[in-house]
Amino acid sequence: MIVISDMMGTLTTGSPVLGLVSWVRQHQSKLRANLYMAGMLPSYFLAKAGLLDWQKWGQGLMVNSLSLVRDATPETMKQIAEWAVERDLWPERREDVLARLAEHTQNGAQVYIASSVFEPTVAAFAKRIGAQAIGTPLEIVNGRVRLAQDLVASQRKIEQVLSQLGVQRVDVAYGDTAQDIPLLEHAEHPVAVYPDQALKATALERGWEILGERSGEA
Repeated sequence: MIVISDMMGTLTTGSPVLGLVSWVRQHQSKLRANLYMAGMLPSYFLAKAGLLDWQKWGQGLMVNSLSLVRDATPETMKQIAEWAVERDLWPERREDVLARLAEHTQNGAQVYIASSVFEPTVAAFAKRIGAQAIGTPLEIVNGRVRLAQDLVASQRKIEQVLSQLGVQRVDVAYGDTAQDIPLLEHAEHPVAVYPDQALKATALERGWEILGERSGEA
């Protein structure tokens, strides 16, 4: 049995960006971290007001945050990942969804977390629940870190999952936004977790299980 879960919004409401910025502030440059946070505020308010796509804005912010890290090494990125998970992602975890994954594991399922978030961060989170990780890989060139390929998101996410696991479909999938619809469509049992409006409408139309409701939504 193969179980796939998205991470951001599905398993945690924390932010990998805030975790990375916090690490830079503590270990490299408080000024650089503070300037970055100040610079993102205008677009943050536009995204909060619905004038920018919230998820795409967050993904762009995550990619841009890599420029903050100087003298990067693989070990540095692992340290940043652990820092972000320990201080930001794990404290904001969704206990009810993680309990589902723990039950799958106890029943002998192969559990994977598939996310657009950087692979070291997904791996650090997955390790805490005994799952395996599929994230966006990074590469380091002359001490600067960047994406090694496009974000593992939307259609690319399910392509990566099916290719890596060598299957055509999975047994159970969990996701929270419309970007996860391609993943959920390839599951025998799709679960919309605290879904956004677009995913909720699709889940209701197709009879998918819905787990949890977003604040302020019926």
